[in-house]
Amino acid sequence: MTSKALEVEGLTKIYGEGHTAVTAVSEASLDLAGNEFVGLLGPSGSGKTTLISMIGALLTPTDGSVRIGGEDISGMSKKEQTRFRANRIGFVFQSFNLVPFLTARENLTVMANVSDLSKKEIGDRADQLLEELGLADRRDNLPEQLSGGERQRVAIGRALVTDPDLILVDEPTASLDTELGKAVVEMLAKEIKERNKAGIMVTHDLRMVEYTDRTIEIVDGRLRI
Repeated sequence: MTSKALEVEGLTKIYGEGHTAVTAVSEASLDLAGNEFVGLLGPSGSGKTTLISMIGALLTPTDGSVRIGGEDISGMSKKEQTRFRANRIGFVFQSFNLVPFLTARENLTVMANVSDLSKKEIGDRADQLLEELGLADRRDNLPEQLSGGERQRVAIGRALVTDPDLILVDEPTASLDTELGKAVVEMLAKEIKERNKAGIMVTHDLRMVEYTDRTIEIVDGRLRI
């Protein structure tokens, strides 16, 4: 079994063909150990979201490979990737992406519909995470009844509830003020460390990288490690 949580090799994404081809990401390679939280920095249009979308099997690369927990997801079928993603990858999006008509707890337990874990296992984990994230007394509230910071904490809980190997975070502080942003990223880093996960956080905010183990820059689709 590999000791690396994530291995990315030569990952490339090209849109179009011939003289109209645009290279969004070019030959990106990086490794992450378990318990490692990395910040991915770069200007708008640099390829950050494209890169983590390929790593998270949301976007098919033109070339290259991605191994998570020793498993090569690049060669999987779409169906296999969907199942792998549901069980082994957690996502935290800048817009929260919570289901508006579900309570905070239900936004976590809904993952039982796609995960291999049982409803009881997901329910137990949801209760534990809501407690850890300081949301136990808000578990029955709908997203519209929660503050921005609380909604982002629910999103973190949802990302962790299936006990994934890798957490991918896209601009988690974009909708939050500085103090709330710091609190959310600090909490995220703590959960990744304590649960021995690997994590990548896309951010424009240099103030948030103090909570990461290292930073990687991407410029014009190329990584600078």
